[in-house]
Amino acid sequence: MWNPAATVRNVFYHLGFFARTLKGVGYFVRHSQASFKILIMQILFTFVHALGISTFLALAIGAAVNVIGVPFLTMINQQQLMYTLLIIIITRELGPLLTAFIVIARSATAIATEIAGMVISHEVEAYISVGVDPIQHLAVPRFLGVTISLVLLNIYFSIFGLAGSYIVAQLFSSMPMDYYFTSLMQQLNIQDILLSIIKSIAFGAIISIGAVIQGFSVERASTEVPVAGLRAVSGAFALCIFVDVLLSALFYVVL
Repeated sequence: MWNPAATVRNVFYHLGFFARTLKGVGYFVRHSQASFKILIMQILFTFVHALGISTFLALAIGAAVNVIGVPFLTMINQQQLMYTLLIIIITRELGPLLTAFIVIARSATAIATEIAGMVISHEVEAYISVGVDPIQHLAVPRFLGVTISLVLLNIYFSIFGLAGSYIVAQLFSSMPMDYYFTSLMQQLNIQDILLSIIKSIAFGAIISIGAVIQGFSVERASTEVPVAGLRAVSGAFALCIFVDVLLSALFYVVL
């Protein structure tokens, strides 16, 4: 049964944890050389290791938009709208969300289960006993690593998605590359780029903070570890979709 009071407490706890993590970012940048390796490894796992599946999805989405959109727009004699459609679908909407889904499937589970395992094995208690802040050492580098990786993946996805559309366009008609990309750049504006980056930053914070909190939430039983991973994934999926709809709605209302 849904408990409104518990939900409110949970929301404020997540906000407080996020604020505590943000507070630790400055200290991490200045002093936490020992945790820098965690940041690098998180970027390696979240960004570099996800390039393969991101490339495949980006090329497939770009090709699909072209295959579906060109015949329809040709019927109504609005071929120039193809470039606007590509920007909206790939850069503004699907790019940030699909890369978030990739990171959720790979990194949210990994972070939650890793930290849950550390709690079960008393590693977190050991950090506290020697004066190491677990949020500073464990949460901050993962928050930065996931957020930076999502922004980079989103940019990478947009580039390859638009490139995939061009490859398909070449199969149906010989289109000069400079004309294609010049037409795209004419339709791309700063608002599209800002919205895409803002979404990536928001999704990165949601995924990383949620996964860390779920990892810390376990108690003593080893059976709680996979449950923490599942909760991190399901919660991140739901919240990312909600925030995506909210940010898109605000974008269209403001503009």
